[in-house]
Amino acid sequence: MAGGRNRLTATAVEKRKGRGRLADGSGLWLNISHTDSKSWVFRWTPNGGKPREMGLGSYPTISLSKAREKAEVCRRQVADGLDPKIERDRQSGKTFGEAADAFFKAMQSTWSNEKSRHQWQRTLTNTAQAIRERPIADIETADILKVLQPIWQATPETASRTRMRLERVLDYAKARHWRDGENPARWKGHLQNILPARQKHTRKHHAAMRYQDVPAFIERISGNPGNSSRAMELLILTACRSGEVLKARWEELDIEAALWVIPPERMKARVEHRVPLVPRAIEILTGLRKDRHSEFVFPGQKHKKPLSDMTLEMLMRRMKITDATPHGFRSSFRDWAGDETSFPREVAEGCLAHKVGSAVERPYRRGDALEKRRRLLEAWADYCTSNPANNVVKLAHG
Repeated sequence: MAGGRNRLTATAVEKRKGRGRLADGSGLWLNISHTDSKSWVFRWTPNGGKPREMGLGSYPTISLSKAREKAEVCRRQVADGLDPKIERDRQSGKTFGEAADAFFKAMQSTWSNEKSRHQWQRTLTNTAQAIRERPIADIETADILKVLQPIWQATPETASRTRMRLERVLDYAKARHWRDGENPARWKGHLQNILPARQKHTRKHHAAMRYQDVPAFIERISGNPGNSSRAMELLILTACRSGEVLKARWEELDIEAALWVIPPERMKARVEHRVPLVPRAIEILTGLRKDRHSEFVFPGQKHKKPLSDMTLEMLMRRMKITDATPHGFRSSFRDWAGDETSFPREVAEGCLAHKVGSAVERPYRRGDALEKRRRLLEAWADYCTSNPANNVVKLAHG
């Protein structure tokens, strides 16, 4: 065959078999796999860069003549200093919905829990429904306002999160070369000059039961059968979060050593948390272990799933407790520790897995005061399981 371009013939392409690569010239190649399937590839070398390549499609769907047309477009782009792969992505014609779905698939493993994934998905599908069919390359400020203005003042917290999520998707699309230009969902220097200032809301904290009422509550649930009551007791006695308790796995527990080690991926701060287990907690876990049939300490009704995140809230509703939440027991514990004991603040905060000290101090503080925290939680358990009618608060020393 002659040198230069157009070295191949349609007959040669059709009949050639055996794994290998044939050159048509000027960057166009025919790849043949070990199964004799064939595909077209364009190779080029950017100025000062390493060789690159991209697929142009499979044969015979893409014929020799069609592959040459595609290769010629790529050559012109390279001559103009462009990257053919980037240009192809830019002209993909993806809609906002397609880009949002691709972003969600790529990022969902980074969100800490199912609730976060659900909220992101709801925003990108339901809240942004009005712009999902718009080409991602054409999304502009008017499109963002179409989504945000109906909810900006009515549900400010939701609106703020929606704006941030739209901004993330558009940044993702730009990084994938599906769009150019500034991000129309950007707040600083852009939307802050268009949308009215939102009403400031005081941050809503979880309603907490008074610590003086906790012993009576513990007495009520201690006689209740069922895993939800045992989970609630464990939550109160360990001062842990609901998700940490409900998703606890047996492999995390060393009952003989009276220790529960929650791995970083299950903690809000992404730091391992060692929880001392008080005698009543050990009693609860020992009883549950006898009937163990799941990797979860509190298995749910669905196979290989723990109890639902709503389990503890529903328990309190059934008990007609409307002025407190499961998460609020952490505040009950913290108020009790601060008001009724002389344990140092950092020990109480350590029980809650809160960061203590400045950013400068923390790297030098390697320990977690496990035994001090154990004594504090034992004092808390003694308080919680004392006779509520005759409850005398006992001062505990650190």
